This record gives sequence, structure tokens and C-alpha cells, in this order.
Amino acid sequence: MGKGQVILGETVDFITGQTLPDTLDERIRQQIARFLVEEKGYAKQDIETRIPLSVTVDNSTGTAVVDFRIRIQKKSVMILMFGPGSIVTRQRAALAAARLLEDYAVPYAVITNGKDAQFMDTASGKSLGEGLNAIISKKNILEEFGRLAFEEIPQNRREKEARILFALDILSRRECNECACAT
Repeated sequence: MGKGQVILGETVDFITGQTLPDTLDERIRQQIARFLVEEKGYAKQDIETRIPLSVTVDNSTGTAVVDFRIRIQKKSVMILMFGPGSIVTRQRAALAAARLLEDYAVPYAVITNGKDAQFMDTASGKSLGEGLNAIISKKNILEEFGRLAFEEIPQNRREKEARILFALDILSRRECNECACAT
């Protein structure tokens, strides 16, 4: 959360039951969580929230946050990252996170602002659909599960993905928190 976030009180996380600061961004995250459960059929137990992803580039370490990780049969099958505003500029960072979060590429990555979404195949980076309804349901994940590839990412590729995530997510968030967005 940036320094510019207005705290409106407290809210209870739909997935975990934890008490959190109530911000406009958090309200959207909660809507996304409800959508995943109520519309896409995931159980709360399938969803993990706020997963820190530590990235080190040239002796500088930062942490990106994966807003939601969907796990089926103990395997991460999809990540969702939230960001307000335009999602186009965040697509590449979401793919990088999906390639770094586990010791294999998480098959699907989603970037969403809560109103729009880009559902992507992590291996190819290609868009599989636009809009919240394009996000794969639990029913469809279960049907595809045996065909999903959980491919290991070579170390040299992981290093490149780390640089991408560091530049597009961590550094931009630091700049926002320290300068541009802090009011």
C-alpha cells in the first residue's frame, strides 16, 4: 500500500478473516476475492492472499506482492495481481511473477484492476481472454489439470524475469511510495 492510500477504517478479509486497513484498493481486492469464490467456483481454501515474492537484482532486494494464488491439488495453477488503473502496463510484471513464484511456471497469470482483466498463458505470454469473465473457473481448471504444464524455468531465464519484475513492479512502487504518489 502506498503512502497516498487513505485509510477508511478496518475491513475483514473475505478469504482469511483477518482484519485489514480499509482502503479503496482493498475494497476492490475484496470484490475480486468474492468474484473468485461466488462466480468462478473456487473454495476459499483454494485461494492464498498477499504472497510476498522477494526479488534480488544487482545486490538490491525488493518484494513484489502476488495478490491471489490459486492452488489445486497442492499445485499453484494461477496468480492474480491487482493494480488500479490501466492493466496494459502491468501484464509483463504479472507474467514475470508467475514465472518466479514457484520452482515451476504457474500456468496462468491474471492482471486486473477489478473491472477489467487480462487472462494469460504464462508459458507463451499470450492473452487467453479479456475481462473478468475470461478468468478460468475451478471447474475448467479441474478439467484441464492433467494437461497443465508445470515447467521449470531455467536459471538464466529466472534472472531475466527477476529484472523485469524488479523494474516494472518493485522500483515503480518504491518511486510512488517515496516521491510521486506520496502526498
